[in-house]
Amino acid sequence: MDTNSYEAGSRIQSRRDRRFIRVNSCPFACGFLRYASNVVLLLMSCLFLATPVMAQQDGAPELTAKASLAIDKGLENLLSNQQKDGSWSDDGQEGHAVACTSLALMAFMSKAHFPGFGPHGEQLDRGMKWLLKEAKKRPDGYIGTVMYEHGFATLALSEMWGMTRDPDDDDAVKEALEKAVEVILRSQNPGGGWRYQPQANGGEDTSCTMTVFHALASARQAGIAVPNETIAKVVEFLKGVRETQTGGFTYDSRPKKLSAACTAGGIYVAQLAGQRDSQLVNDALRYLSSLSPGIFDEGTPYYHYSHYYAIQAMVQAGDDKYSKWYPQVRDALISQQTSQGAWGKAAKPGSISYKTPMAIIILATPHRYIPIYQR
Repeated sequence: MDTNSYEAGSRIQSRRDRRFIRVNSCPFACGFLRYASNVVLLLMSCLFLATPVMAQQDGAPELTAKASLAIDKGLENLLSNQQKDGSWSDDGQEGHAVACTSLALMAFMSKAHFPGFGPHGEQLDRGMKWLLKEAKKRPDGYIGTVMYEHGFATLALSEMWGMTRDPDDDDAVKEALEKAVEVILRSQNPGGGWRYQPQANGGEDTSCTMTVFHALASARQAGIAVPNETIAKVVEFLKGVRETQTGGFTYDSRPKKLSAACTAGGIYVAQLAGQRDSQLVNDALRYLSSLSPGIFDEGTPYYHYSHYYAIQAMVQAGDDKYSKWYPQVRDALISQQTSQGAWGKAAKPGSISYKTPMAIIILATPHRYIPIYQR
């Protein structure tokens, strides 16, 4: 292994140790899981940095050279469209900046790039600091303008915790994360779900619920307290939006057309809630699988959002389902990437579509660097 690779591996080891200390300061067994995941992160990163293409192919043959190139081009596109203040947005100003910045940070972390480290450390550090600044704007801990944004921000904070260069930044991330989780917990509706605003009487829908609970599960895995009652209520919510004939999930409890996105996200949420081998999950997986190959066509509604959750559901479902799903979405995404490295059409120069970071995260699934994306 060359000197640069050794130094990179040592930095990841240091971050792993720091996260281990922080996570194990709280009384949750999940701290060990987060520690163990970072041992994997260290080993995988050392191999990846030593021999980039061969390491990927040896450990994950489904991650082809074309897929790796598409990921790198996508990350370069994100870098070229980062705002001076460190954020990303969908309009070149402040449009959905919390969601876009959070997803962009997750895209880089999916390739083992973290704030303050490596070739993109300075840019990611600026992105992290912008997100932390946004988190401090409201004393109640709410981040962004809708719960979708709050969910993505909470997820990014959770996965960054313990992985920053500066211990003070790490403490700031932890503080923002704890407040963000409190917002989610107190705004869960009686039926078990969430909707657009942090209100416990604001209604609930599957799409918002899966985005918010995804973040909550990550935070719990990192060692933040999440009551079992909260998780149990989410499972009950999913049972209420299940279409009994097919097993798929709808947008809400009213009779509506089945949604591929809500089915994919509903499966993943149920798996994270401890229902991996339940009939609830197995029936929904059968329905989602039945949508292949049409679901890989670009005309599928909410294409990238659907597959962002579907690929993680397949990871949790096991190697057989994952090995059938990933190559199809991989090849589809590679064919859809623009010559500039983006997915979707940005509103104007200096902006991004949420589709770009989501596509990168999907393609980078074989790396398994991010704990919540591991089985």
